[in-house]
Amino acid sequence: MTRAHIPGIIAMALIVLASNILVQFLFGNWLTWGAFTYPLAFLVTDLMNRLYGPSAARKVVFAGFIVGVVCSLIGTQIQGEFGPLVTLRIALGSGIAFLTAQLLDVKIFDKMREGAWWSAPLASTLIGASVDTALFFSIAFSGGLSFIEPSNDVSWAGEMLPMLGAGPVAPLWVSLAVADWMVKIALALLALIPFRLIVLRFREKAALT
Repeated sequence: MTRAHIPGIIAMALIVLASNILVQFLFGNWLTWGAFTYPLAFLVTDLMNRLYGPSAARKVVFAGFIVGVVCSLIGTQIQGEFGPLVTLRIALGSGIAFLTAQLLDVKIFDKMREGAWWSAPLASTLIGASVDTALFFSIAFSGGLSFIEPSNDVSWAGEMLPMLGAGPVAPLWVSLAVADWMVKIALALLALIPFRLIVLRFREKAALT
């Protein structure tokens, strides 16, 4: 790790920390406030990959993973209205989803880095975010994986309801996952703007030195 990597590590740590706090607060019926901060992790990973390469990006990912593990450990010790704020299934889902999706993002970005400036960050984030959502919500809330933590009753997440209040009938956790995924995709598109501006600014500064 070099001094140049420190801003990326700090940014990733702050995003993971903020997301773990904000996930406790609801936004409407299907989301939490954490859904709007967590996708920024993909922006940080892609910027580090573009500016410093995949090795630096992976270091930032592992730093974020460690912060996430610490947050999960703390969350298991805090009792909420219905038990610990973080259950074993949520902790496993969060950790596995983050590490898998972010490392996949790094790999896809690196494979596509020679294409159009927007292709690598967009494709890597879209695929990584989709994998992240699928892994987290299925591990944390799917009734088919209840053997992971038999004492944790997640039957509420399996309630059959119209998807997002208007679509076909599906388990509640599927609506939560779809809403989360839609936010990730929207932010992936918006993140192309700061990605482009930061990369151009970095190159301008590098040309002057």
